[in-house]
Amino acid sequence: MAFEDLLNDPVIQKYLHELVGPTGMPVAAAPPDGEVTDEELAEELGLELNDVRRALFILYENDLAEYRRVRDEDSGWLTYLWTFHYENIPENLEEEMYRLLEALEEREEYERQHEFYLCEVCSLRFEFGEAMEYGFECPECSSPLEAMENDRLLEAAEQRVDELRDELNVDVTS
Repeated sequence: MAFEDLLNDPVIQKYLHELVGPTGMPVAAAPPDGEVTDEELAEELGLELNDVRRALFILYENDLAEYRRVRDEDSGWLTYLWTFHYENIPENLEEEMYRLLEALEEREEYERQHEFYLCEVCSLRFEFGEAMEYGFECPECSSPLEAMENDRLLEAAEQRVDELRDELNVDVTS
């Protein structure tokens, strides 16, 4: 998939925005062809050099950019030449989806295995053991803690897990 196709995809745009934030988005959304220095990017985009460097480093950490160091023979200064590699985005997104699936499955299991109590005044939720320690009384406002049904939360988690499994083509038995 070409840079242009990737960058026109709203999912990819959201992913890049989540990675680099609003200040780094101009860097992520306008990858130049070939190598470029951070200074050139900052000047071209009208951004602070630190914002450009932060965005480049985040892209580097996520295997979406790499750099090559060149030392100036006269001054000894190092120049970093950056190259973008957005072909890794689909693989990165798939890894994120697997991490999300695992986290949701763990949360779903946690919700199934615990009994919860709620302070309806403070909206604080306690596991059974905590509620018992507090004498089934909210430690913040002293209101009684009421047994809480988490069926809707479990249904939502189940639905999202099923959707992710389907999208990732993951067998339920695995």
